[in-house]
Amino acid sequence: MAPITTDAVVLHTFPYGETSRIARLLTLEHGVQSVVAKGAMRPKSRMGSVLQVFNEGALRFYFKRQRDLHTLAGFDVYRQRSELASHMRRFTAASALAELVIRFAPTEPHPEIYAAVTASLDSLGACREPDVEWHALAALWGVVAALGFAPSLDVCARDGAVLPPDGAVFSVSDGGLLCSSCARGAHRRAMPRQDRLTLAGFVNGSPSEAAIGGKRLAAHRRLLEQFVERHVAEGRDLQALRLWSASA
Repeated sequence: MAPITTDAVVLHTFPYGETSRIARLLTLEHGVQSVVAKGAMRPKSRMGSVLQVFNEGALRFYFKRQRDLHTLAGFDVYRQRSELASHMRRFTAASALAELVIRFAPTEPHPEIYAAVTASLDSLGACREPDVEWHALAALWGVVAALGFAPSLDVCARDGAVLPPDGAVFSVSDGGLLCSSCARGAHRRAMPRQDRLTLAGFVNGSPSEAAIGGKRLAAHRRLLEQFVERHVAEGRDLQALRLWSASA
């Protein structure tokens, strides 16, 4: 059987036996897949160096349907992202992004997820250090939206009523903004107009470059973590996301 070829980005690797490694990759044409790189941990193996986390390239593997683990035939790297390891916040944000994709992306092709992930990793690697937190929020919200879990920001999350453009209230349990009627008595937080616009930019992939102070960044970070835990993870532990949030 001939191997198939597709663009892919390495999200995670770990040892398998004494000489091999397993890599989890997001592929353009087959979603998230796991491959075993036989002999990758041997001193003379080229695979050990190319299967670095966040590397992107042309993946060749022997794909067998109904199997969770496939055999690697080769990986030709055309995009390295070593800059993500230069700053702890860059790396923890990229790791949180990878965790979301590994846990919740489907095995079917979704080019929009691949595009969101690769663009987000590039943005995290290229931004100035003072802007890492802002780019991390944009990256994580963008991937959450690409995975199909975007919060409701234009209409009420409860009754579907169109929301006015000014400030509103956000309900984590309801999954988005609420109209004034539904907001009465709900467990909610006030969201000023500027924060609503900032969140909409994150979710829609067009974030504003406007400066956000430390307290507002912290509030957006808490909101993201709570939203993901409730609506994406559904109570399951996400260690990388928790580390990213705690290390701010």
